[in-house]
Order: sequence, then structure tokens, then C-alpha cells
Amino acid sequence: MSDRFCAGINPELIPQNPYLLLTPGPLSTSRGVRASMLQDWCTWDRDYNDIVQNIRTTLVSFASKSDAYTAILMQGSGTFSVEAALGTLMPRDGSTLLVLANGSYGERMESIATYAGIPVVKHTALEMQTFCLETLEETLKTDLSITSVAVVHCETTTGILNPIEKIGRIVKQYHKHFIVDAMSSFGGIPIDMDALDIDVLISSANKCIQGVPGFGFMLFKKELLKQCKGNARSLSLDAYDQWDVMEKGEGKWRFTSPTHVVRAFDEALHELELEGGIEKRHARYSANQLLLVEGMEALGFTCVVDKSLQSPIITSFYSPKEDAYDFKTFYDRLKESGFVIYPGKVSNCDSFRIGTIGDVYPEDITRLLHAIKKAIFW
Repeated sequence: MSDRFCAGINPELIPQNPYLLLTPGPLSTSRGVRASMLQDWCTWDRDYNDIVQNIRTTLVSFASKSDAYTAILMQGSGTFSVEAALGTLMPRDGSTLLVLANGSYGERMESIATYAGIPVVKHTALEMQTFCLETLEETLKTDLSITSVAVVHCETTTGILNPIEKIGRIVKQYHKHFIVDAMSSFGGIPIDMDALDIDVLISSANKCIQGVPGFGFMLFKKELLKQCKGNARSLSLDAYDQWDVMEKGEGKWRFTSPTHVVRAFDEALHELELEGGIEKRHARYSANQLLLVEGMEALGFTCVVDKSLQSPIITSFYSPKEDAYDFKTFYDRLKESGFVIYPGKVSNCDSFRIGTIGDVYPEDITRLLHAIKKAIFW
């Protein structure tokens, strides 16, 4: 545990979690992250605002080596930041959003646009498949009203990883804004915003950075953001105004910020650095996921998503066909053994999901597989 702001705190006094959250977030956090929330902070204090500025600078450095981007932190869950980004980027007139959807979170972006009165076109793919790039190109070639394209990088409905490199190449060929919902991938999978020419990337505190829930963030091209004043459909979700206040106030938020969550996130960023950065964390998550799949297949389970499309974040498995199988019983037995998994979210099959991110290591996956073998009752 880092002692940067935790002097005098005995790590042994920070309780261990009763179980590991094998979910796509909120997820299991370290003792250091939890300990960092034991101090109160004043939102006007320079020490606190310096923490905010360090977070903003660090987030940009993870995704870009240029000076083209800025970070905006936004209170609420990750969906708040998605809504803030879409509502702020899209002008009130003369813009149309194309949403690529192959799961619940792509569908949610369409809903956000509809609520906000943003003209929206949706391309769908089956939840276990990714998008037809030829169809995307044809749409951008023929529908000249489209100004922006949005896609979810890791769609945790199934665990599929959409090919943002290929999608982005087509989007930029037709000079559209490229919006990436990297909620469940940023910090756990390397993303080069410069190379991909991403205009806006969105993520959340309680995902691969391994913080706790309470705010999300947007990485915006500065020059694009400066053109967005007055676009927002919501006072509290105005990303431009939030950025303007943070810039002028050097870390000050417009409205009350989640101070303890911010401090925990700063600690989580420090722990990510100690781990060796995003490349090392990606390697750990990948090792977790590979071990999980190998072990589950040995126990007779089958993955929902083809391995060529599978992310290291969360994996969907078909539910056993045995009459004796019951997800709640299975879930309860694993929870008693110290593990919490997720129910399935695929619309056309019975499944369940197991996450491999958070403060989770291969030895934890080995213990999980032993627990699953014991929990099998059919």
C-alpha cells in the first residue's frame, strides 16, 4: 500500500474484501485504494485541486504523446460521461450520430441521443459478432448527414472487443468525428488516441484503473472541445463548461465533487504506475482470462464469443444444459467460496459472465476454478 497520503494508517486495519468481484466494474480494489478514502478533503483546497490536476494530466499521458487532448472529469457513473460527451459534442442543428451497436451499451448510446433530441442512425450486429466494415463505409459514403460515429470498444454484454482501429480508419476516411466508449477497456488495454485519431474517448473511475465508483472522464481533442460551447442539452452534463471551470480553476469542479472517490482514483493511478503501466496490466488481465478459459473448457464450459474477438476484460460462458443447473444456486455457492460472478446479458442464449479485471491475479483464477469444480452439482 502506498503511504503518499496514508501516513499512520496500519494496512492490517483495512479489512480484506469478503469476496472477489469478478465483474466488469465496480470491481475488487486494493487495500491502498480503500485506505486512501479515510481522509476528508475540501474541494477548494489547493492540495485537493492539485490531485485533480495530476489525474487529468496522467489520464491524457496514458492515451497520447501529443498536446492535442485534455481530460474532463464528470460526477456520476460512466453513463453520465457518455451522455455529457454526446450532448456536448453534437451541435443542436446540422448533426447526426451513427451508433454502432452489438450489445447493451451501444444501445444505450442510441437511447441517450434520442432523449437529447440528437438525430441518430443505428447499425446493429449480433451480440456475438462485430460490425460489417463494408456496410459502415457504404453508409458514410451515402448518408451525408452523419457527422459523428460512436462505438463501444469492449462491449461487456458479451466481452467482445470491437476493432476500433479498423472502424476508426473508415470513419476518418470520410472525415467524421470518432467517439469511443472505452468504459471497460481504458487502462487495461493500450489505446493510442493519436494513431487512431479518436476525437473523444470516455471511461470511468471504477474500471481498469481500479478505482471506486463516483465519476467518469472524457478525453477530448482540445480544438474540437473549444467549438462545443453552447451545445450541451443539460446544465450538469455540460462537458465544455466543466472543462472551462477546471482549466480556469486549476482543478476546481463546477459542482461538489466526489472527493473521496477522486483521492482513491489518484491512488489507483499510482498503483498502476507501480505495476508497470497499462502494458503490464494488460498482460495480467490477459493471463487471467487465458487461464480462466482453459480451466473452464476443461470443466466442460463453452465460451459464447469466438476467441478471435474476445477481450481480456470479461468472458461469457454458455450455461450448462443439464436440468439440475440453476444460476442462482451456482452463484450462491461461488459467493460462499469467496467469488462473485455476473449473470448473462446475451439476449438469445442462456449464459453467465466472469470478469478478469480489478485487483485479481492468476492465483485467484486458479482458486476460482477449484471453487467452480466444487460448485458443480449437475
